[in-house]
Amino acid sequence: MAFCPNCGNQIPEGTTFCANCGTPVGAPQQQIPVQPMPPMVPAFDPTDHTAEFDPQDISDNKIFAMSAYLLGALGIIIALLAGGQSPYAMFHARQSLKISIVGILCVVVMAIPFIGWIVGGIASIVIAVIAIICFVQVCKGRAKEPAIIKDFKFLK
Repeated sequence: MAFCPNCGNQIPEGTTFCANCGTPVGAPQQQIPVQPMPPMVPAFDPTDHTAEFDPQDISDNKIFAMSAYLLGALGIIIALLAGGQSPYAMFHARQSLKISIVGILCVVVMAIPFIGWIVGGIASIVIAVIAIICFVQVCKGRAKEPAIIKDFKFLK
C-alpha cells in the first residue's frame, strides 16, 4: 500500500489519483514555471507639481501659500501681493481661489429649499475638508492640485 503525499490517506497500488483529496500520485507532477516579476516602476502623479518649484522658493514663501487657505479671500490677496514673484505662492493662490469659487457655488445651491440645503451643506463640508488637506500639503512643502477641484479646468 502507498500513501498520498498530500493528505496521507492510504491508496491502493497502481492508482493515479488519491480517492480522498484528488492529488495525482505515482506520476511525476509537472512544475509550473515561475516567471520573475517585472521591475517596480515608481508611480507618477500628474497632479503633484512639487518638482516644478525651487526648494528655496517653497521654503521662503510657504507662509504666503498657507495664508491663501487659512484666510480665504483675504489670504488669496495676501498671497498674490506678498508672494507675487513666487511661482509656489501663485500656484497655491490659484488653488485656493478655485476652492473659494466652488464654495460660493455651494452657497448658491443652498438657495434651493430642502434639496439644495442638503446638497449644498454636504458640498460645503467636502470643500472645507479639501481646504484643510491643501493646508497640510503646504505645511509639508508640496504643490499638489486638490482632489475634486482639479477637475475644474478654470484658473490653470
